[in-house]
Amino acid sequence: MHHGRNHTGLMPGMITEEEMDRLEAAEGAEFDSLFLEFMIKHHEGAVAMVEDLLDQRGSAQSSVLFEFANEVTSDQTAEIERMELMLAGFSPDPRVNLAAGFQDAGQASMNMNLVAALSKPEGFYDPENPAGLPMSRVRALASGGQQVAAEDDDEEAEPRPSLLDFANTDLAFSGNQVVAGNYHGFNIYNIDNPVSPQLLASVVCPGGQGDVTLFENLLIMSVEQTRGRLDCGLQGIADTISDERFRGLRIFDVSDITRPRQVAAVQTCRGSHTHTVIPDPEDDGRILVYNSGTSVVRDGEELEGCANDNPFENPETSRFRIDVIEVPLARPQDARIVNSPFIFSDPNSGVLAGLWEGGDHGPGTQRTAETNHCHDITAYPELGLAAGACSGNGILLDISDPENPQRLDQVVDSGFAYWHSATFNNDGTKVIFTDEWGGGSRARCRAQDPDTWGADAIYDIVDGKLQFRSYYKLPAPQSEQENCVAHNGSLVPVPGRDILAQSWYQGGISVVDFTDSSNPVEIAFFDRGPIDEEELVMGGYWSAYWHNGYIYGTEIARGLDVFELAPSDYLSENELAAASLLSSGGIVNVQTQSRLEWPAEPVVARAYLDQLQRSNVIDAGLAAALTDALAQADSALQSGNSSADAAQQLTNLAASFASAANGSSGVTQRRYDGLADTLEGIAARLQ
Repeated sequence: MHHGRNHTGLMPGMITEEEMDRLEAAEGAEFDSLFLEFMIKHHEGAVAMVEDLLDQRGSAQSSVLFEFANEVTSDQTAEIERMELMLAGFSPDPRVNLAAGFQDAGQASMNMNLVAALSKPEGFYDPENPAGLPMSRVRALASGGQQVAAEDDDEEAEPRPSLLDFANTDLAFSGNQVVAGNYHGFNIYNIDNPVSPQLLASVVCPGGQGDVTLFENLLIMSVEQTRGRLDCGLQGIADTISDERFRGLRIFDVSDITRPRQVAAVQTCRGSHTHTVIPDPEDDGRILVYNSGTSVVRDGEELEGCANDNPFENPETSRFRIDVIEVPLARPQDARIVNSPFIFSDPNSGVLAGLWEGGDHGPGTQRTAETNHCHDITAYPELGLAAGACSGNGILLDISDPENPQRLDQVVDSGFAYWHSATFNNDGTKVIFTDEWGGGSRARCRAQDPDTWGADAIYDIVDGKLQFRSYYKLPAPQSEQENCVAHNGSLVPVPGRDILAQSWYQGGISVVDFTDSSNPVEIAFFDRGPIDEEELVMGGYWSAYWHNGYIYGTEIARGLDVFELAPSDYLSENELAAASLLSSGGIVNVQTQSRLEWPAEPVVARAYLDQLQRSNVIDAGLAAALTDALAQADSALQSGNSSADAAQQLTNLAASFASAANGSSGVTQRRYDGLADTLEGIAARLQ
């Protein structure tokens, strides 16, 4: 924190001349909102000055001054909370001010329905405190809401779990099964019937954060915490250096899905926070895994070759790089690191620390983390591309030679605190990057929070370069008791559109259409109230992913939820049916994207028709002719008959739509082209 005055020369909390001009120009509800935002900022400035004062050695020696300083903090904080409630109250959104509760929180939704909610299985929560409340809150609730002093520590008592020891994390799919990662291990569910998932297996193996992927009969899990053990033991490790510690990638054989068996463990210098599977295009007998370690570097005495050195002093530092790990499919026990490329280096000077150095970007900007690791890498192997969300930068990688990734481009954003994750659209022409401002454990969706901080940034890829288009942030203000920021999501595979289902921790799930990169629009949502009405308790959705017609969400504190999107003005029944045609019987790891191709089915053509009619660009007579032709084709296909007449009608219509595409541009052109190709495919089936 800067002491005294900030970059503008003003005391903390003072509004700038530009902000005063905005307030003077505002009227009505806009004036009320700005006034409250600036007053909150002003009060926060007073709290910041008290913190600065108390940080100074020898300050507030007088008991009177010390009492006054604490009263300022207490009074100003109370006023801030009051104004935040008023500011949030201006929003008509039903997600605002939902009732708190662990299993009985208030709910709000639009165009999506909760169809299943599974609690965590035994072994994945503290039975004496399943909600994960702070112990001070547990004692207060037990005493009827009164604050109770902590009892003297009992040396014989079991230690209480830390903030995330039982947190649900990421998801991976294999046909009718889903694996839910957890800081304490992982759980596998059968989802043959999505409205009633059945637990198949639980593996307790602590170490966090437990991100999981699948490939053939292998399950891979990220382990980062220093408590992780090679033997999956619960006792942790007290020693600073130990040959029993494990941090890296665990590999399990899941040939028998009900009895996963650990078969390999690849140690890495910074552990594994997340990882990405890349099939080797030249060798189908192995996969490559990009490992992203974000934690402290291990001591070289514990793992040979590890060094937490400045890159200017030691060119073999374990920072400023990722790991490329080879996993032979027939002998996973031989998995090993085959490369650790410095993907952040300056190509001209060779300096390893070649990207963002950390710090803010000037007055009124965010403090952005130094780029010395990637948090998450999403690969699109068919296109030879990967997008890295790498702490201080978003980067684009050429992975045509996956063992030796090369950086194509990099971007920085003055409003991003920590580049967290990335998602391509289906064409690979766009990337959504997320900013995990506050690390996921802070309230960062409050009414007064900037709508470009802790948000998504949408980029188009033009000639191998990232070009910024817009931001998207959850539009519903959340409370001080709800950790909220942009987090993991996946595409909803509607032909002709770019749609993302995304988790926002306790902000819930938001489904956003980003077909127009410059104008993202929310089209569905689900949200619960906070876990506790008094304290911010870590919870909400870690991941929200579409799979076989449903959205699956890992709720950090509560369990696994399943949702179904409902037809609406934003998303038609035909579009949802077309999306659900892409039922995957294979493996789906969201951070390894593949091109989606829709079958030549009448409902796909109707989905394109709905979009063209919604955009008001299709001739009414042509639309009516297409509707009739599709009905005739549907009847023939369902009866198993050929129909030369129906085929000819569709061929003629396809030619008309191809001509319309030539006279159009942008998304309209792509939809006409998609419709023409689909009609030709249906016609071929009818011959």
